[in-house]
Amino acid sequence: MPIDHLDTQIIALLSANARRGPVDLSAALGVTRNTVQARIRRLEESGIIDGFTPRIALHQAGIGVEAFAALALHQGRLDQVVSALSTIPHVLEVHATTGREDLLIRVAAQDNASLQILIQQIVAIPGVAHSNTTLCLSTPLPYRVQPLLDAETRASGWGRSTPRPDIGVGAI
Repeated sequence: MPIDHLDTQIIALLSANARRGPVDLSAALGVTRNTVQARIRRLEESGIIDGFTPRIALHQAGIGVEAFAALALHQGRLDQVVSALSTIPHVLEVHATTGREDLLIRVAAQDNASLQILIQQIVAIPGVAHSNTTLCLSTPLPYRVQPLLDAETRASGWGRSTPRPDIGVGAI
């Protein structure tokens, strides 16, 4: 389902504060409450918005080490390895990749000693042939999608057939 610039602006406002209500969003965007509610419902039903969750500062929660592990797998073992990884609470993300390694996983641990135990647990999974771990020192640019959505929908208008109203981009 394609999205337009109004959808992108709704996503931006909800990303900044998921607790904003439809009345507040409609006032900020210059559209009706019903339009905002219908757009959010459509974005959720289509799977573009797949939930509203808090952003957790792991370091503040006492989880001081994040790392990325690239895993090379034995052929035909992808599903079994991913299934095993999904049972480990310290595995935050798993991405299937091309290149030398087959999976890129993001992990977190309380400290370096805990990370070492975690990596040993991961490489012991049947089907993991090799691992290469890189520590994350900081995250100067965290995961984001808003600039991409803005760039891709800038020329799409503001609704089905209406151009974006002139309400001042800086105000949003």
